[in-house]
Amino acid sequence: MRRYGVLVISHGSRDPQWVNLVEEAVRGMDVPADVPVECAFLELVEGRLIQDGLDRLERRGVTDIAVIPLFASSGSVHVDEIAHALGVKPEPEGSGKLPRFRVRARVHLCGPLDDAPEAAEMLYESAMRLSSVPDKEMVWIVAHGSREKGFCGRWQRTLRRLADRVKTAGGFAAADYATLAPDQAACKMQAWRRRRPDLDMIVVPFFLSEGYFTKQAIPRKLQGFSYRYDGRALLPNPLVGRWLTRQASSFLKPDASETAEKEHGNGDQKRGS
Repeated sequence: MRRYGVLVISHGSRDPQWVNLVEEAVRGMDVPADVPVECAFLELVEGRLIQDGLDRLERRGVTDIAVIPLFASSGSVHVDEIAHALGVKPEPEGSGKLPRFRVRARVHLCGPLDDAPEAAEMLYESAMRLSSVPDKEMVWIVAHGSREKGFCGRWQRTLRRLADRVKTAGGFAAADYATLAPDQAACKMQAWRRRRPDLDMIVVPFFLSEGYFTKQAIPRKLQGFSYRYDGRALLPNPLVGRWLTRQASSFLKPDASETAEKEHGNGDQKRGS
């Protein structure tokens, strides 16, 4: 008989508040009371790493684990290396070097946030906090990005779709995106300033939690430009918990597991025991 559990994996930080925000989002999940849920981190959180979470779930008799990478994009090298370390992918595509995890349970790997409806809604909320006259404004979504071959394109496809959705939802005059790696922010902002000098610029970060990139990197990259920005990341927001619930929910029904593995969004993958 199968027993299901959920493992949510995030990056990790030495900042306890950063960790608390992730834990709060995980506590916001709506799953059956008999389904154990563990929150684990890629690095920096002692005793709460991915192997620790896998071990805790297996000690509770879990035979099937829905693994949810709480990362912004499938363009993240970390998502790729986690898939390899869990045995879902035979080789990593990128430069990630995580060692293989010890896991006997069946692993059902979900996709990261990407352009999920909840992601678009959170970015829309961020833009509307700063908006006054949408049809005279342009929204900029700024994200981390990646310089690695193949991963950069995934980031850009996700960000392009999100920008289009936020523009439509808010009735903005225009929307675009920029990444920090490769560094597109100043160049693209300057080009739009020449093209549409009449528009007020609104910048929203596509980062799960606030930190160096939201507080220092983005303002530094856009120094000298006029724009509205409050530096607020996605967390805390109950929509993250809603997305986590949706990612896990179909795997928690034994009679629907095979269908879920084929139909669940964001490129889910499976590793048999």
